[in-house]
Amino acid sequence: MPDQTDRITQLEETVAHQAKTIEELSDQLTEQWKVVEQTRAKLDRLTERFLSLEEQSLEAPSITRPPHY
Repeated sequence: MPDQTDRITQLEETVAHQAKTIEELSDQLTEQWKVVEQTRAKLDRLTERFLSLEEQSLEAPSITRPPHY
């Protein structure tokens, strides 16, 4: 029966290693999701700012020909 005990021990070690790896990957995924959300928020703010600046530029006086034409 030592073979079965060794095999069970090896399987338990493998499961423990996989559980640790899954937990680490989950933590990394959580951190990456935070970065994505921060980037999305920055993009939204930049988009609003760009649209605001674009509206302001449309309100600028139109270009007219100089008097010497």
